[in-house]
Amino acid sequence: NYAAYFAEIFRGGIESIPKGQYEAAQVLGYNKIETFFIIVLPQVIKIVLPSITNEVITLVKDTSLSFVLAIPEMFTVAKQISAADASISALLVAGVFYYVFNVIVAVIMERFEKYLSYYD
Repeated sequence: NYAAYFAEIFRGGIESIPKGQYEAAQVLGYNKIETFFIIVLPQVIKIVLPSITNEVITLVKDTSLSFVLAIPEMFTVAKQISAADASISALLVAGVFYYVFNVIVAVIMERFEKYLSYYD
């Protein structure tokens, strides 16, 4: 499911590049591969980065929902430990881990966005 979202994000980013960029690359003698990697892709990355960041964070949060499918992961293990110990400390640790991980991802992506920003 996420592959389709990522594909649509990149498709939208590629389609947002003006036709004039491709024409200018052709006039400068770039072939299609050079045009894509040298001219189009750097612009696309700047355009799609916020959407990719949102999808990555959503993907991390959705992994905790996989316990419904009986796929062992951190939340499932924490739930089992909490049930065995009659304590919520394992769930709190898992929650803190998810929170910290998402904050780290958000901070890294925010810095990367600022680094690639057009106007800063």
